[in-house]
Amino acid sequence: MPSDREIIVERTIGGPPEIVFKAYTDVRHLARWWGPDGFTTTTSAFEFRVGGAWEFVMHGPDGTDYPNHIEYREIVPAERIVFVHGERQGDPEAFVSTITFAARDGGAATDVVMRAVFKDKATRDKVVTEFGAIEGGKQTLAHLDDYVRTLSTVGAGSE
Repeated sequence: MPSDREIIVERTIGGPPEIVFKAYTDVRHLARWWGPDGFTTTTSAFEFRVGGAWEFVMHGPDGTDYPNHIEYREIVPAERIVFVHGERQGDPEAFVSTITFAARDGGAATDVVMRAVFKDKATRDKVVTEFGAIEGGKQTLAHLDDYVRTLSTVGAGSE
């Protein structure tokens, strides 16, 4: 059960952990699935390593731009990614996200859990009510599932 400072979104993805993890590690992949329905992303910087950052803008379907900054804190291939996510570097309302990947069905599928921990309940509640974070997280994982299924059918994501 999540605390009052957390959001947890889970989904079984139709591909093995190695492919699901790969979809998180390359900006070419992320651009094809990241974000809720109707959103697109434009990346200005991407370095997938501990201490590296992903700077991007999410473009909403209504034309609103949302700046984002992710700094990677921990990377365990095909198991876990931990990062700090805010609007910009040093954002006082940034939160810590942990994405875990667990093999399912003999490795043919992957259980993905996205856990976001906020500094307090008020900040968590704000992103839920103002930004629809829970539904957005579900939609994002649905896009990941759709994308990974295409990678799985074209040679294990060899793009």
